[in-house]
Order: sequence, then structure tokens, then C-alpha cells
Amino acid sequence: MTNKTACPLDCYDACEVIYEDDKLKAKKNGHTQGFLCPHLNHYDKYETIKSPRYNGVEISMDEALGKLKEILSSTYKSEILHYRGHGNFALMQEVTDHFFASFGSTLTDGTLCDGAGEAGIIEGRGSNKNMPLSEIRKSEVVILWGRNPHATSSHLLPIIKDKTIIVIDPIKTQIAKTADLHIQIKPHTDLYLAMLLTRFLYINDACDEEFLEKHASDFKEYYELTQGIRIKATLDEINVTLGDIGKIIEMVQGKKVAIVCGVGIQKYSDGAEVMRAIDAFGVALGLFGKEGCGVAYLGNSKSDITSPFYTKAKKVSKVNASFDEFKTVFIQGANPLAQMPNSLRVKDSISRTQNVIYFGLYENETSEVANLIIPAKTFLSKNDVRTSYSHDAMAFMPKQLESAVGISEYDLAKHLCEAFDIELKTQEYYLESFKRFAIKNEDETFVVKDRETIPYKDGFDTQTKEFLFLEEFEKIDSTDNKLHLITPKSQTSLNSQFAREQFVYLHSSLGFESGSTVKISSITGSVNLVVKHNNDLRNDCVLIYSATPGVNNLTSSKHSNDAKSAIFQENRVEISAC
Repeated sequence: MTNKTACPLDCYDACEVIYEDDKLKAKKNGHTQGFLCPHLNHYDKYETIKSPRYNGVEISMDEALGKLKEILSSTYKSEILHYRGHGNFALMQEVTDHFFASFGSTLTDGTLCDGAGEAGIIEGRGSNKNMPLSEIRKSEVVILWGRNPHATSSHLLPIIKDKTIIVIDPIKTQIAKTADLHIQIKPHTDLYLAMLLTRFLYINDACDEEFLEKHASDFKEYYELTQGIRIKATLDEINVTLGDIGKIIEMVQGKKVAIVCGVGIQKYSDGAEVMRAIDAFGVALGLFGKEGCGVAYLGNSKSDITSPFYTKAKKVSKVNASFDEFKTVFIQGANPLAQMPNSLRVKDSISRTQNVIYFGLYENETSEVANLIIPAKTFLSKNDVRTSYSHDAMAFMPKQLESAVGISEYDLAKHLCEAFDIELKTQEYYLESFKRFAIKNEDETFVVKDRETIPYKDGFDTQTKEFLFLEEFEKIDSTDNKLHLITPKSQTSLNSQFAREQFVYLHSSLGFESGSTVKISSITGSVNLVVKHNNDLRNDCVLIYSATPGVNNLTSSKHSNDAKSAIFQENRVEISAC
């Protein structure tokens, strides 16, 4: 048995690791570079669920599986919802989709993460092919646009060391403090900045004319669209100066540039347009199809892989599903009572569901309301395989240790398929099915075959093979005096796992005393939190980390304009003393 495995967490880095002497260790080579992030370093410090429970009483695994079969047998198939998240991010997780789809249940689509941005990328480029880490390594200038690598992708930091760094972020993050330039932009104004940057590239004869003529012949029409933005009024609104615009253009002109974007920029109704406008800036610079250049966001981790588990099924939105429309809800690797927007609506909805089944590793808001709890196995006690949305590696995750605790996704699906006479092939068959999509490198690692190392080398994937620019955009209403809610990832938690934050962060100039409790309110609800001062914030912002209990009382359950994507930062908020 090999002691090589991979991190199971929903993270850009998707590190390959070694399990040795009952410890997780980082591989020395590749982008892992000998160190693990704090989450994986302390993975064994977080208590997992050890025993199944039914209505609060511990039961055996056999009893739990029997109860699950009983519940499913007594529910009309149309009244069963399978809600699967990415608490463990690996390809074998989808085996349960095969069972529930074959059984006739409803599944989910949409995303709580990156869907609006991906929609914008696809609209412009025709596909979402991500700039891999290997190409970011070759760049000379890196623009971190709404991306905080210290919190979300620590293995990016050595790759961008000694490069020219530009940070565009409403927070003066750790990387912003050491960057060559930090633009502390007003939230939800990234589209304006991207369009103005493109406009001034053209004015300063800094566009890659040869690239535009070949791959983006409608650029002049897009330039005319950017002229609809009033320069002085807009710069005043977004708190950017003409000097800032000039500095960015000067720093990127004639350089190999990587624009590395985070998901916060697209947590709005017009998130697709924001990402498409940033892409357009990259197009004007001629960044696509060239070594060391590009726009990195989140690629499709399953790109060029055909899942053997895919079975057609009816689906409802992961963003605003109404649980009370179903008699039985099977929740896997997710904590929708904390993670879905508009938590008060979600809690009310699920309270009217007869059977709530939770299949996961950790206790949380969802396990608290579940009737039946089935503990999952950790990644060390099962076989799996994973890919990444940041690079092209395929990493295999063979079982490292035997454990009597929990059940794997495959074994659970196998039990259910046998109980309801649904075909399921062997676990080895599915693992080999995924492996067929990989090729081995000289260093014994695997990558997904047929992926382009330098995406869009032969043009874009639209019908015309050219980039398609925005033709219109919605102007943002900023007339009210409410504060901007920003909900970034924390360095101590991942989604709702691990050490979750408990505070609201405010600029001290807002006048709320550190340590006091305040009420934060939006049109959907409110939450009471203790104040911590953070003068690295703009004073028109309220920072509440995305895993903070109650934060999604404040967020909208509406979708983005393009794609079924959550818009966590759409609602403005007000603060009052308790």
C-alpha cells in the first residue's frame, strides 16, 4: 500500500500528501513544497461523529442503514431530496448521486461558490479553462483581484514570491500590505474598475492590437461601451484615482501578467458581468494563449472527465431549495442550515420536513436538527481520487488505515443499491474509470489528459473562436447609506468546518466599541455579534467571515442574473447597539 494520498478539502491547492507514522506530511516536490495548510495540519484535532443516532439515541451502523432503508421505502420517490455538498472534495462522493437519481429522487444544481463568475467566463471565452499554477509561476506581474492567498490558497505564496504584486481588494490583507500596489476598492465596483482599465489601455495605446485583431475583433464596440462610464464621478465613487489607473497600466504593460481572481468579486446579481469585464481587460492586454499569462479563477475540476456516476435526474436549486416540499431530505457533506443564504428561511423550511438525514463527519447546525445521523469515514479510511479547480493534477487517495467508525460513500451507496435492486459496479471499476482520464508524468504524478497547459492557445471556444465582450451592463444603485457586507473565507475555518469565527469586524471610526455586542440587520434578517476592530477595512464595510454562525441570516436567497449562483454580498446592512 502506498502512503501517498491527497488532501480532501474544498480548496484551490488540492495538495498531495504523505501519511506516515500516523501523521500527515507534505510532499517536498510540486506546489505543496513541503508544507501543509493549518486546516490539514490540525485535521486530527477536530472531533468527528463516532456513532449513528436516531432521534437523539445512539444506534449501530446496521440499525442506521436499516432505518434509512425504512425511511426511503415509506416515502414517495418524488418526495425525496438528495442535497450533496463538498465537505469532502473527491470524485467518489458522486456515487450517491447515482443511487438517488436511479431511485427517482430529486438532486440539486446551482452553487454556493463560484457559479456566477464561471458563467461570465463561459459567456466570453466559450469555456472555462483555468490558468494553471504552472503558468502563474512563469508570470512577471500578478494581480490578486479579490483573492487572499494567506487564507484560501497558501501554496500560491511561494509561487508568486519576488514577482510584482498588485492587490485589488476592499481589505488591506496581509498580502496587500507587502504588495507593490494596493487598490482598496469599494465593494461591488470591480466591474467599473475593469472597464475603466480597459478604456485607459486603449487611450494610452497599451492594448495588444495584434491579439485583438485576431481574437477579439469587436473590441472597438466594447470600448464604446466603456465610454458610457463617467470617469471622474465613477473614480470618486469607487475610491480609485487616475494615478492608480496609470500605475496599474504602467506596471503591466509589456509584461507576462497573471490576473488571479477570488470568488468575492462575483457574489452579486451581476457577478457574471464582473468576471467578464475582468476577462476583457485580460483580452485587451493579450494575456490568453501565451506562456505565463492569463486570468485565473476557478476552473472546472471535472473538465475533460466523464463521470461514470452521472444519471439523469430532476433537480432543484442548491441556493434556495425549499426543504418542506419534500418528506425526506438526505444531506451529504453539507451544512445547509449555515451555508445556504437566508438561513431563517432555510431553518423554517426544514422544520417542516418529516425526515432529515445527515451523512457527514462533523456536528453542526444541520446535524442538530437531523432525525437520522450517519457518520462518514474520513479520507484516510476509504479509497478515493480527486482533481483540482486550480491545477491539472489527478491525485489518488488509497485507504491509509482501517477504522470501525463511519461508512464510506461507496459502501453506503452499495448497501442502498442492493436494497433497492439498482445496478452498481465495483469500487475498483469506478476508480479505474477515473484513472483512465489521467496520464503519468516523469515524476510519477498524474495529470488529467487533454487539458491545455496554456489555455486558448488556438483561440477561444466560442462559435467565432473570438472573445465575446459585454454589450451592456447594469449600473449599481449606491444611493443608500447602508454598509457593504463582505463575507470572505477565514484562515481558521473552511466553509463551516473547523474553528469558526464568532465576531463582526468593523473600522473603529464607525463608533462601536470593541467587545460590545451589536445587531447587524438586512432585509432578510439579523444577527447579534461581538465587535472586533479592524482598521484594515474600509469604513463603509462590515466584515463577517463566511463560516460565522448566523451570518447567512443577512444574505439573499435570490440567484445571480446568470447561473444559479448565491449572491451572498448583495444585501446592504445596518448596525445598531444591542
